[in-house]
Amino acid sequence: MKCKVEFSQAADDDLQRLFDFALQRELDSETGDLDIPDRAIQAIRNGMAFLMSSPFSCRKVGVSSFVRELVIPFGSSGYVAMFEVVDGNTVIIGAIRHQREDDYH
Repeated sequence: MKCKVEFSQAADDDLQRLFDFALQRELDSETGDLDIPDRAIQAIRNGMAFLMSSPFSCRKVGVSSFVRELVIPFGSSGYVAMFEVVDGNTVIIGAIRHQREDDYH
């Protein structure tokens, strides 16, 4: 099964927020690495590529078998993407958060 992965507007906003946060953290650091924000976004995009072939291998969220979470490792923690399998051909990313955030925004 090969699915199309689409981002909701909220998920697009989350990507920008996560990038901006990582960039500011590196700018504020004495040893900041300005490649880290780009590598973080690339790790998230690599996770999305995984969903194209295996969306049902991710853990369920709530009672629906179609709403799931993908854990995306990056550094000492990572990110979590919440998504919905809409049909056999489409996955919609609803939100993305850092693993140390409390919940989806």
